[in-house]
Amino acid sequence: MADRARTAPATPVDAGREWAAAPIAAVVADGSGVIRSLNEAARLLFPAAAPGRPLDGAVADWLTAAHGPGGVARGEVGERSFAAYPILHGDAVTWWLVDETDARVARDALAREQERTAFLSDASAALLGSLNLERCMEVAARLAAEHLADAALVLAPTHSGSFPAVACVRGGEPARSRLVIDPDELPGLGEALQGFPPVPSRWLDPDAAPGWVLPAGFGPVGSIVVTPLPGHGVPAGALVLLRRGDRASFSDQEELFARLFAARAGAAMSAARVFALQASITDTLMRELLPPTLEQLGGVEFAGRYRPARDGERIGGDFYDVHSAVTADGDDESLAVLGDVCGKGLEAAVLTGKIRTTLRALLPMAGEHHRLLDLLNRTLGDNADARYVTLVLASARREGATVRLRVTAAGHPPPLIVRADGRVEEAETQGSLIGVLPEIESVSADVTLNPGETCLLYTDGIIEAKGGPLGDAMFGEDRLHQALAECANMPADAVVERVQMLASQWIGRGTHDDMAVLAITAPRGQHLAAVGGHGRGRYTA
Repeated sequence: MADRARTAPATPVDAGREWAAAPIAAVVADGSGVIRSLNEAARLLFPAAAPGRPLDGAVADWLTAAHGPGGVARGEVGERSFAAYPILHGDAVTWWLVDETDARVARDALAREQERTAFLSDASAALLGSLNLERCMEVAARLAAEHLADAALVLAPTHSGSFPAVACVRGGEPARSRLVIDPDELPGLGEALQGFPPVPSRWLDPDAAPGWVLPAGFGPVGSIVVTPLPGHGVPAGALVLLRRGDRASFSDQEELFARLFAARAGAAMSAARVFALQASITDTLMRELLPPTLEQLGGVEFAGRYRPARDGERIGGDFYDVHSAVTADGDDESLAVLGDVCGKGLEAAVLTGKIRTTLRALLPMAGEHHRLLDLLNRTLGDNADARYVTLVLASARREGATVRLRVTAAGHPPPLIVRADGRVEEAETQGSLIGVLPEIESVSADVTLNPGETCLLYTDGIIEAKGGPLGDAMFGEDRLHQALAECANMPADAVVERVQMLASQWIGRGTHDDMAVLAITAPRGQHLAAVGGHGRGRYTA
């Protein structure tokens, strides 16, 4: 609401040197709109105004329209802005015109800065919304085209000569491409891709822009901005802004603002590139640490299941492997290994990787369990992190319809044998932890599996899994024995699936340790004697 007019003595103060020399323009007009008096500042502002002349045609229209006992009026006189404050004197009004041009310019500048700050904030949120490099480039190109120019081109560095690029025209969709170009064809672009400071826009000749910079149908270019996209320590790329010929060239303020936007886009692209690199490294390392996919080997069924302690992780401290090995005696045996490393998470997984690699190197002595464990114990004994591991080794060899096993436990629960009639036996093997004492002891057990019988290797995460109706009872050995008794004559894969399913149901939503199970089963199929041998695929399922 405008301020209402203030009242003053009926006779306006419109005479005297002070009135005439007042720095603020003042115009006195009577109730009929006829000018009675005006000071020198008003004469300069309204040259046509004079005592006795009507306001209409002598002063600004907005002031004529506001004349009367109303409130404050605002309007333009030339390029300047004024606020007119009325003071009533009976039927006359004195209009004091205060120059608000500087205040208006300041308000407009503040509004522009607030708008730019809001845009940069929104742009940062949009750019950081994805850790995919191509997606970041698309977002950067779209935002630049919509808010900074008529079209934008985002280029990423390359080592192959083919630059990943995303172009976008205002109102259009970003388009990806790979440009086989010489960036030095556009002045400043080669330097920008190397992270050097940008070349001022006024130095760039729009007519010299190469064709690959211009979107199809864009038309004549009026001005170009080329600015680097700074990353985390290394350049993240370059941003090219294009403005059509019928629009004003980029101002210094607009170029500065483009660099502020480029800093945010470069940071987002750099983060996306680092994330992609780390994800690639993690996947490569993870493939070496993940449990293998097991299948029938040497006429013996193998199946395994693994569940890490922490949801969302894929690796942990439990592991298993099955190797095809030829012993010193020339026997073609498979060596199955199941282990449990002290600890959880990534650190434990790293140690499992070392142990699995060491065991793979010791395969030539796979037939000598104690010697193999002793060498592994010495290797871990030299490790400074004082971690240890429990293991079960099982050498399996098909002999006719049966499978001969030699199992050795080293500080680990002994394997369980599931007979065809449902009996569950514990293999008579025991031994020392690996990586704790300088010397170890171990006792191996020989086991024969008839068709349909299974030897189950498991980690303590199965029997120590807490859950049940009250949530604090262990799954325990008795429940495991009972579950296995119901798995007689089942294939190896069905046995491990059932054991893990029952343990998971027992845990519910509770916490648990790493859990791993490995089943070795004598297949119920017949030996294909016609093709001879004992190798893989020479037995029916």
